[in-house]
Amino acid sequence: MPPRSADGVQFSKQTLLRLGIVLYGIRLTFQDIRHVGIGGVIIDTVVVCTTFALAWLLGTRLFGLDRRTAMLIGAGSSICGAAAVMAAEPVVRGRADQVTVAVSTVVVFGTIAIFLYPALYHLNASYHLIGGGSPNAYGLFAGSTIHEVAQVVAAGRAIGEQAAATAVITKMVRVMLLAPFLLALSLYLSRESKSESVAHQDIAGISIPWFALGFVAVTALNSLVSLPPQLTAITTRFDTFVLAMAMAALGLTTHVSAIRAAGVRPLALAALLFAWLIAGGLAINAGVTALLD
Repeated sequence: MPPRSADGVQFSKQTLLRLGIVLYGIRLTFQDIRHVGIGGVIIDTVVVCTTFALAWLLGTRLFGLDRRTAMLIGAGSSICGAAAVMAAEPVVRGRADQVTVAVSTVVVFGTIAIFLYPALYHLNASYHLIGGGSPNAYGLFAGSTIHEVAQVVAAGRAIGEQAAATAVITKMVRVMLLAPFLLALSLYLSRESKSESVAHQDIAGISIPWFALGFVAVTALNSLVSLPPQLTAITTRFDTFVLAMAMAALGLTTHVSAIRAAGVRPLALAALLFAWLIAGGLAINAGVTALLD
């Protein structure tokens, strides 16, 4: 079976993966930024940068992971979960087993967040451990620190519609950071390696992930043009299907032995990043809010 399906699996891993990331922009508009204000943008940016930097530093130095695995886990934890891991894969040239390990950590701790965040909100409401515990503040915190969009929706709606709306918008702004993040990462990595790949084209020594620019273009189109709701719904479903095919292809090229060989270190790194997203993310939210008030 593997020889017969190899071409289709490779097509899904490369072409469909990039198409899925491009079409992911149909879920976003630049107008979303206005709903969370400059404070939400700053919070999201600081959370993304600090989380990814910690993943890279701690993953390679403390846990002894290879750099690609650490970066993929960092991308998933800091931006938008599995979608960010798959988007970063062609930039860092990660292997299928490294991608699978990174996606697994997102699923584990993102699922925990669905139940933990509402519990923390109610705990704070009962004992007033910290100030600013309004549904809107909770939504900003959840959207800026929880891994996946779906997980943010679940954690937000557990508190209420206001919390859910703020959480989703904050998360969408965070997802928008995916494109500049990929461009910055690609620029940095291109200084270390000039080799070409299917996912890159080198221009003046800078390796540009063109699918990231496509992601921005689709987001811009969705922001400037009022697309028919039916078209948006169909495109979103198609994009979900394409990303599912890409993830399935990654699974078909990953062996359990490779994941088992990775050991507990990737999980330990993801756990540490999860703790940072809660404690550090709370501090970032409080600090930025206090500075702007």
